[in-house]
Amino acid sequence: MNKKLFLLLVVLMSLSLIGIIFVQGYWIKSTVDDKEEQFSYNAKQVLINVSKELQNNELESYWFNFDFNDNSELKYNNKNIDKYSNLNNRGYGRNTNEDFGEIIEKNYKESSNFLVATADSLQLAKLINSKVKDFLNKENGSERVSAEERIDRLMRMGEVEKDMLSAYISEFTSNIPIHKRLSKEVIDKTIKNELQNFNIKSGFEYGVYTNSLATKVHSDNFSMDSPATYSVPLFVDITGKSNYQLLVSFTQKKEVVLSSVSLMASLSIIFTLIIVVAYSSALSQLIKQRQISQIKTDFINNMTHEFKTPIATINLALDAIKNPKVVNDQSKVDRYLKMIRDENKRMHAQVENVLQISKLEKNELDLKKERLQLHEVIEDALTHVELIVEDRNGYVQSHFGALKSSVLGNEDHLTNVIVNILDNAIKYTIEEPKIDIYTENVRNSIILKIRDQGSGMSKSVQKKIFEKFYREHTGDIHNIKGHGLGLAYVKRILDDHHATIYVESERGKGSTFIIKLPLIT
Repeated sequence: MNKKLFLLLVVLMSLSLIGIIFVQGYWIKSTVDDKEEQFSYNAKQVLINVSKELQNNELESYWFNFDFNDNSELKYNNKNIDKYSNLNNRGYGRNTNEDFGEIIEKNYKESSNFLVATADSLQLAKLINSKVKDFLNKENGSERVSAEERIDRLMRMGEVEKDMLSAYISEFTSNIPIHKRLSKEVIDKTIKNELQNFNIKSGFEYGVYTNSLATKVHSDNFSMDSPATYSVPLFVDITGKSNYQLLVSFTQKKEVVLSSVSLMASLSIIFTLIIVVAYSSALSQLIKQRQISQIKTDFINNMTHEFKTPIATINLALDAIKNPKVVNDQSKVDRYLKMIRDENKRMHAQVENVLQISKLEKNELDLKKERLQLHEVIEDALTHVELIVEDRNGYVQSHFGALKSSVLGNEDHLTNVIVNILDNAIKYTIEEPKIDIYTENVRNSIILKIRDQGSGMSKSVQKKIFEKFYREHTGDIHNIKGHGLGLAYVKRILDDHHATIYVESERGKGSTFIIKLPLIT
């Protein structure tokens, strides 16, 4: 695939995935906002209903305590106050030295304007009293009616009369302290009932305020600083004004809102994560396959280059042998035959490496293992490279410090492992190759270290040298021959022997390959 086309596909796929994540996040946020708005609307409706319920309860409690069969004129005195408001039955003024009428009279004296309001209220009360008497007694005269009949006739009372009666009761109760008009139990029960009606499962705290000042009516843990606090006016008069506000804080608003979208949001997040993981995996595979494709291309080019030289050498040797002058010279014929044999053996070794790697990947390589002395295997491997090292005026020295060297392995493949590492040490040393081999026992293992003084390698190269076909990039200069198969072969063979290998190296200071093999007893 063209590099530009590949990058374009990656960019488009990434932008699409980012867009999906953005849309999912926006959808979740919008849903949460909608649920919060719906919760706020329901909470306000709950408080409105609670306010109406509390006011209606108070009005009803006063409506049905009026004695409309008393023909005496309504007067403002303690007797009539107790009579019409049933204060004694409610407990107001009990265990005190002054009754509720005296308290009201004391409050009235504090303001001349309030006296005017009282006179108006008395006139309004007289009017209400006469109209209600006429309505209730028009069929029975002054005969006392039963409670059931009185409730029935009150229900049939005209709306105007009801409003007038409500206005009088509101005027009267406005002078009663709020903590005597409302109890915590009633507020708590009313709010719970309304929350149940709206299917809102949240804890709450409440408080009643007047002119932004707290009253005695509040729950134990109420705080108006909570962001989930809503307010509604209490005991609204006929003009729509109120001196009290009921504030309710919903302590579990966040949980209620999130629980309503948690399932869909969780599924959305899970599916989005699956898409992200799948995309990341697919992209990683694409990049890896592209790298492998590039490496294979380089390998084919390298292999072709490697085969051209021995093939050309073989052809030249064959042409030389055909020369009559050479045919008669047995030493030259032997020389060219040896050259042909060596080049043929070299090509065969390269092909064999490729086949062995392929068999290892398919688990088709049958490694017959037996008890071996690792020191003997190392000495055998040294014989394969000694001549090359001596030819370059270098050395290979062994330092066997391990007292035990018995391992379970395949002799041929372990020998090839050591030869491959030694071959790399020789190839990547520009001057005379200087190689030291160390062994030591660590618990139930034997450690083999092969140290050279070559060119070394960077940290990034160290992480990749055991990958198939990998070769360090050196630009367009290929002064070191190879296909990136030797160390990949080493890694696969050692894995099959339950051994580990890693490298310690620094650029310009050589490398040390460390192999750890399990001992057998």
